Amino acid sequence: MKTRPGRLIGQSSSAAFGKDLLTVGAIPRSHIARLLRIAGDLKGKRQRGVPHDYLAGTTLGLLFEKPSTRTRVSFEAGMNQLGGQSLFLSASDIQLCRGESIADTARVLSRYLDGLVVRTYDHAVVEEWARQASIPVINGLTDLCHPCQALSDLLTIREKKGPLKGLKIAYVGDGNNVANSLIEGTAKMGMVISLACPSGYEPDQRLVDLARVEAEATGASITISDDPHVAVKEAHVVYTDVWVSMGREREQSRRLKALAPYQLNERLLKNARPDAIVMHCLPAHRGQEISAGVLDGPQSVVLDQAENRLHMQKAILVEWLSGPRRGGERRQVKSR
Repeated sequence: MKTRPGRLIGQSSSAAFGKDLLTVGAIPRSHIARLLRIAGDLKGKRQRGVPHDYLAGTTLGLLFEKPSTRTRVSFEAGMNQLGGQSLFLSASDIQLCRGESIADTARVLSRYLDGLVVRTYDHAVVEEWARQASIPVINGLTDLCHPCQALSDLLTIREKKGPLKGLKIAYVGDGNNVANSLIEGTAKMGMVISLACPSGYEPDQRLVDLARVEAEATGASITISDDPHVAVKEAHVVYTDVWVSMGREREQSRRLKALAPYQLNERLLKNARPDAIVMHCLPAHRGQEISAGVLDGPQSVVLDQAENRLHMQKAILVEWLSGPRRGGERRQVKSR
């Protein structure tokens, strides 16, 4: 006899979020805390072999304009483990490549699918998908934000360091989409984030300004400088990412030169707390943004961090795909 999945910790009768997940900044702090609880519960169920097919009969579309390993595999595996299925839609294989509008494609896909993950370049594109689709749209990455990554990173930090409030995370290198979403997430959770970026490579100023407003309410702190040694001092978490993001390849020579002093290596890591953890969302380039000794060293948690993409992605899917569908019938994850 098949064992029925148990109740999700913190799971409400229907998703309490807005229709779409486009940025971390748009998610209330209490809802981020609930996502962390649900992800932890789902992770425990998987480790114990407890069935959790909360999304049986549900289909997720994955529309990717950028290549991916962790985002694609974690969403596909997550849907499978939740009892649903996923369809990968390369932008070059559907009629978008022949001039069909996002509006027409989104409206049609909304008749076929229960949710859509969009991974693209311009953030305005994922916003357009969200406007036109009647199903939930999840941002799988844009040049501005990487919300799923930041949410799963909070899960990893909480697992390794305990309650998030007051913890210091140092981010060193290019102030890219990952840095932007980390700023939003740490501001929500009352953390301290210190970023070191060279001139011209700082995080998005508009997003930083909004996060600082949030930080006033939560007791968080956001500091941006050009000194990696100051940023890393006494940090509980030291984080870096690639220097040449997808779509920036033509800038590679200039970027490598500007960011060379910001490598996360053994010397820099000594400025952090002795028990600091090292994070990198991968893929990594040993010898560029991070040394091999640090990436593969005892303080690195990058593989645990990568695994947690699966568990947070599942929490996101349960929350956004189990709620009421705009223009359709109410879908719920039932306690069994």
